[in-house]
Amino acid sequence: MSANVIIGDILIAIGAFFYFLGGLGILRMPDVYNRLQAGTKATTLGTFSTVIGVGISKPEFLIKALIIVAFVAMTNPVGSSVLARASYLSGVKPCDCTKVDEYKGGGEE
Repeated sequence: MSANVIIGDILIAIGAFFYFLGGLGILRMPDVYNRLQAGTKATTLGTFSTVIGVGISKPEFLIKALIIVAFVAMTNPVGSSVLARASYLSGVKPCDCTKVDEYKGGGEE
């Protein structure tokens, strides 16, 4: 095995671990807003690590992997923001453990 394959496999394993953490966060978090945050952050990092790992393992896919990483970096934050806003506008209430609602002006300045 070459060094590229070993490094790529390590990155893929790290990506799988982040996917596991994202799934665990979705199961454990109390409301939709926390679940969105946990799922989006962890799966974004998992995707970055997995795709870069494939790109390093197979150098012929490296340019495609970088394009995929750039696309995910641009779309995941926008998607989660739109989902959170739609949840808020449709009346989904945060859990009681959430102390601040910025949109109602209840936060500390």
